[in-house]
Amino acid sequence: MELTWKGKLEWLVMAGFLYIINAHVSEGGITSSFLRSYNYSLDMPLDSDVFRVPPGYNAPQQVHITQGDHLGKGVIVSWITQDEPGSSTVVYWAQDSQLKLQADGFFVTYNYFNYTSGYIHHCTIENLEFDTQYFYEVGIGFTTREFWFKTPPPVGPDVPYTFGLIGDLGQTYDSNTTLTHYEKSPAKGETVLYVGDLSYADDYPFHDNIRWDTWGRFTERVAAYQPWIWTAGNHEIDFAPELGETRPFKPYTARYHVPFQASHSTSPLWYSIKRASAYIIVMSAYSAIGKYTPQYKWLENEFAKVNRKETPWLIVLMHSPIYSSYVAHYMEGETVRVMYERWFVKYKVDVVFAGHVHAYERSERVSNIAYNIVNGLCKTMNDQSAPIYITIGDGGNIEGLATAMTEPQPKYSAFREASFGHGILDIKNRSHAYFSWNRNQDGCAVEADSIWLNNRYYWTHSDEASLSELRHHEKVKQLAEA
Repeated sequence: MELTWKGKLEWLVMAGFLYIINAHVSEGGITSSFLRSYNYSLDMPLDSDVFRVPPGYNAPQQVHITQGDHLGKGVIVSWITQDEPGSSTVVYWAQDSQLKLQADGFFVTYNYFNYTSGYIHHCTIENLEFDTQYFYEVGIGFTTREFWFKTPPPVGPDVPYTFGLIGDLGQTYDSNTTLTHYEKSPAKGETVLYVGDLSYADDYPFHDNIRWDTWGRFTERVAAYQPWIWTAGNHEIDFAPELGETRPFKPYTARYHVPFQASHSTSPLWYSIKRASAYIIVMSAYSAIGKYTPQYKWLENEFAKVNRKETPWLIVLMHSPIYSSYVAHYMEGETVRVMYERWFVKYKVDVVFAGHVHAYERSERVSNIAYNIVNGLCKTMNDQSAPIYITIGDGGNIEGLATAMTEPQPKYSAFREASFGHGILDIKNRSHAYFSWNRNQDGCAVEADSIWLNNRYYWTHSDEASLSELRHHEKVKQLAEA
């Protein structure tokens, strides 16, 4: 069984604590009654301190890292120099070593309408040691900048690991709150799973790419120190033939490199990685998804080759949710669901994270794979082989919250709330993981929803005792931190 809000309530009542659930229960699940003061969120002005350009001539800026291979022993370091190319070399060393090594990269530039980018550097560091802290330097002369990261533990079935979940962030005042809460969270992840829609530059006239630069500087404070696993959203398409821009995803693919070739993908828009005990598959909801397309053929092979004895946690990232009860973007993910939901069920995907809808929602384990166009079987059914679907497109962008919900709440919807926030996925072992959604409220992150995830491949009813022990340990830790 999954530990839901009811399990949390029982535990706190037994512990003698008063726990008030600010929600109402419908036939479908919980619709939170938390009322966020609704002010339309505006982008921070260009002179905000979070957009500050690093001092010095041609200083590296917009530094960010992501995984650089399939196993987690590589890191792609990316940054921009604005005035001239400078150096594409990264100097790096292990924490306890005096030996400094270097890796050489390359740079690219692009033009978009009336904008010309700076020099975008990408450098892959390979053959790193697992579970090791590394320091690295980019830049030359007096403008060298130093950062650090930690590699993951070796891949294995019982390796604990914590991921942060952020989507649709943008660069508003609410975006800044979300990123700050994630930074300060006691349970902060070691890697961010980012479910698409980054800068929202395309919301500006002529797709003002200066807003790509400000977003890169804004997120550097986290993205330079831990990998962000990128997913492309609709705001990354940047298809604007009226501006003469007919190549989709041009700014995104120039700025954010991913290790797609390591998983034998033919596009940076869909790929996979292993990290600790998780196998993460990134899909592109805005690329061709039909049968025989490159993404279809890659996914067909990819799901079949996942070894759950090595990486028991199978996680899918995409931008557009396939189960959502909000009015905004309702049913937009239906084509993806029709094509791929049967694979999610067949291969027992544990959880699918999506963004796009600017709110939070968690589903029950449901599927609708029996339906075809003539049989009329178009209602979802409980399916313990199906993933839980979590929509977390609530980073805080300029378009504001999605507040309108379909009524009555569908049976597949377990919990929904129109607030900004972020998520934490804390994998404990091969059978159990703890997911929490943290609302931005009152100057701090508030855990507003949580659930224990039982791995679809490993979990059995005989694990109930270990689940009970984990639940107790987690609550004791939370109360101690409070």
